[in-house]
Amino acid sequence: MISLTVNGKQYDVDVSPDTPLLWVIRDAIGLTGTKFGCGLQQCGACTVHVDGVAVRSCGLAVSNVGTKKITTIEGLSPNSTHALQTAWVAEQVPQCGYCQSGQLMSAAALLAKKPKPTDADIDAAMSGNICRCGTYQRIRRAIHRVAGL
Repeated sequence: MISLTVNGKQYDVDVSPDTPLLWVIRDAIGLTGTKFGCGLQQCGACTVHVDGVAVRSCGLAVSNVGTKKITTIEGLSPNSTHALQTAWVAEQVPQCGYCQSGQLMSAAALLAKKPKPTDADIDAAMSGNICRCGTYQRIRRAIHRVAGL
């Protein structure tokens, strides 16, 4: 049994220690907002926070999490009213939506670390998240919108 704290709630899961955190979150816990994209830590669709740091959950063995706190897209806001989520809608960022939970989690980690990011800061922080629809300019505007609040 492995104990995890996800979105402030304690979970005991019966999984192999080498199971990627992504599959524990999705299959064992049932939180499906975090997406599988590439499985190689390249696309960012599986991004979650581990102790406030954006990480790719598809390549992180659950045994390496330990007592750290995990936040998924569901933990960003219980009712989708986090400032980033409302800015995403206002700037019409989502198209297909598949990458959006990872994009939002990377953006949230950036703003927690740097509340007034420059374009270069945003580009660097978001460079590991691929958007197949190409909404990068909208993503940047949404992050600046939140930084301006």
